[in-house]
Amino acid sequence: MKKIGFLSFGHWSNHPSYATRTAGDTLLQSIDLAVAAEELGLDGAYFRVHHFAAQLASPFPLLAAVGAKTRNIEIGTGVIDMRYENPLYMVEDAGSADLISRGRLQLGISRGSPEQVIDGWRYFGYEPAEGETDADMGRRKALEFLDKLKGAGFAKPNPNPMFPNPPGLLRLEPHSDGLRERIWWGAASNATAVWAAENGMHLQSSTLKYDESRKPFHVQQAEQIRLFKEAWKNAGHEREPRVSVSRSIFALVTDQDRHYFGQQGGSGDKIGYIESDRRAIFGKSYAAEPDRLIKELAEDEAIQEADTLLLTIPNTLGVDYNVHVLSSILEHVAPGLGWR
Repeated sequence: MKKIGFLSFGHWSNHPSYATRTAGDTLLQSIDLAVAAEELGLDGAYFRVHHFAAQLASPFPLLAAVGAKTRNIEIGTGVIDMRYENPLYMVEDAGSADLISRGRLQLGISRGSPEQVIDGWRYFGYEPAEGETDADMGRRKALEFLDKLKGAGFAKPNPNPMFPNPPGLLRLEPHSDGLRERIWWGAASNATAVWAAENGMHLQSSTLKYDESRKPFHVQQAEQIRLFKEAWKNAGHEREPRVSVSRSIFALVTDQDRHYFGQQGGSGDKIGYIESDRRAIFGKSYAAEPDRLIKELAEDEAIQEADTLLLTIPNTLGVDYNVHVLSSILEHVAPGLGWR
């Protein structure tokens, strides 16, 4: 068995071919898709977070809405850029959304990737401390977020409060027990995957990572996952680690599928740069008839190493078509791989 979820980038544009013409379209359709995915038997509804773009941004109102409309499906992000976040306010937002969902949040966070604007976090009022890079700042904020999620008091109470205080130092509210154990780190390198394990975060590995060995993408990603699991074991955590990988996978079962994605089959890994000085490798997309798709996916080492697979979806094509995309994987592909 393998957990299967969807990952939406939440695009919109006033384009005649888009079902998501506005931000409101994307937000409301995201809720509808999560509800439909739960009815299909999917395990997770995850959303990308991007700032200064016509895509989903501040995630907590959406996560709370999805939580209120569903009952069983995991709800998460992939990922929240911590460079833009106030960790303490984020603890309150995350706690609220988790309580609304009755403990189903699976929050993916990271130090962030290149954005639409230069140093966008500066517009949010944040600056790295002296001697820090923006990546250092993101990791520092992540550790503060993790610490405050534990629910220990840290703030000195006012001796003349508006409302009576409990004894001792005060914590952030609302507090959601167990949320600290459901935080994931999006890692693009082997080193940050190990760092995530050492700090008790699960691992999210996407469709790209730094090219650290010139091997095929899925092999490098599998090696990253094994390093993460080894570091988790060495850290002595009592709970089991989780690992998700993201893939673009389309089962070509209708003429419409072949029209949209038939040309993507057979594509290979791509090399590029997400930072000016670091070579990255981007994993291929999978698009084929179900029998061929099963054979190709069985050879993907990283998928075999992960317990959770996130299917990146073309959200601009609307809820109905994406329900078809997801149900095609569940019906025609997952059983052949032992995922269902």
